[in-house]
Amino acid sequence: MDELEETAARERLVALRSQAVGRLAALRGDVADIVDASRDSNADDEHDPDGATIAFERAQVEAFARDAAAQVEEVDAALARLDAGTYGTCATCRAPIAAARLAARPTARTCIPCAST
Repeated sequence: MDELEETAARERLVALRSQAVGRLAALRGDVADIVDASRDSNADDEHDPDGATIAFERAQVEAFARDAAAQVEEVDAALARLDAGTYGTCATCRAPIAAARLAARPTARTCIPCAST
């Protein structure tokens, strides 16, 4: 990977990380809002028809937040590989990962053949 490709990859990864961090912050705010709203109500998940909806909504938002946090971790790992000089190299077979795969999935750790097995 030459310097220009490395710079472009770093810019993509930093932008992706920024988006994920922003999404995570918004989702954590949503979870806090749901918790605050349910704290002021007498919602009993078992007997109140709205209780189950609130619990489902909270679980769904928390799942989205976990996904966003995982994406931040994936991007951080990709940035670490970039710093180590191993970005773009398959973690399984050590072959280069195709540029099209990295463009579509900048955090990819494996080449397409290894990811398919």
